[in-house]
Amino acid sequence: MSFTAKTMQSDRVLPSADEITAWRRYLHSRPELAFDEVHTATFIAEKLREFGCDVHTGIAETGVVGILGKGLTDRAIGLRADMDALPITETNDFPHRSQREGCMHACGHDGHMAMLLAAARELASGEEPDGRIYFIFQPAEEGAGGGAAMIRDGLFDRFPMEAVFGLHNVPGLEAGSFATRTGPIMAALDLFDIRIAGRGGHAAFPQNSSDVIVAAGALISVLQTIISRNVSPADAAVLSVTAVEAGKTYNVLPDTASLKGAIRSFTPEVRTAIIDRVLAVCRGVAEPTAYR
Repeated sequence: MSFTAKTMQSDRVLPSADEITAWRRYLHSRPELAFDEVHTATFIAEKLREFGCDVHTGIAETGVVGILGKGLTDRAIGLRADMDALPITETNDFPHRSQREGCMHACGHDGHMAMLLAAARELASGEEPDGRIYFIFQPAEEGAGGGAAMIRDGLFDRFPMEAVFGLHNVPGLEAGSFATRTGPIMAALDLFDIRIAGRGGHAAFPQNSSDVIVAAGALISVLQTIISRNVSPADAAVLSVTAVEAGKTYNVLPDTASLKGAIRSFTPEVRTAIIDRVLAVCRGVAEPTAYR
């Protein structure tokens, strides 16, 4: 995947850099998880009203939409940022580190919100457009389906728009640069939970048990072949097993094991093929005689 980087600079925005940084640090210090972004949404709504936007709150529980424009024409676009943090304990020691144990803005959503607020203020300070600009602050991006929830809650019915634009921070990209390409950039995400149930027993008598740990190990190995042996090298896709849990002591074979992971793909065909193959692999490992 190749990107084209473009550098842009606004002499009107740069003088406000310290204030925008302060917004980001404030939001970073007060992270909130999916659909619990109450304080975050309040802060965003207050800022949007301060800029002169018409503000709508409570969309998909905590989503916020700010509106700028006269609405004299049907032309409208959306600019979107995400609001939720991750269930991660922050170990930084700078003054604006997370004040909530086990919760952190580790994926840059604090930056996304600050950037969109800055864009809203910049656009609101100029000539009001004849159409509409919708500033969309989405809850629950981290795997909880906040985008779909906003749509179900009438986002595009209440605020019809021609297109939605968003971006993601990329650490390491030169400051002031934007990277883009033709075609999709952000992949579709599917999460999976796999539970393996067997018959536990004493570790000295494995022949009397169905070993779920061996089954889990085999399953992990086979899952890693799905992309390399079932997806064309011309198609980009990723499958990662990210959590494994089984057993609690030394001399007992457990009766359950669990795996968690994520699949990323760019086309419906590849997505369907990967999911079908995951299910087939799980059925094969689950055969009654496979790990007896």
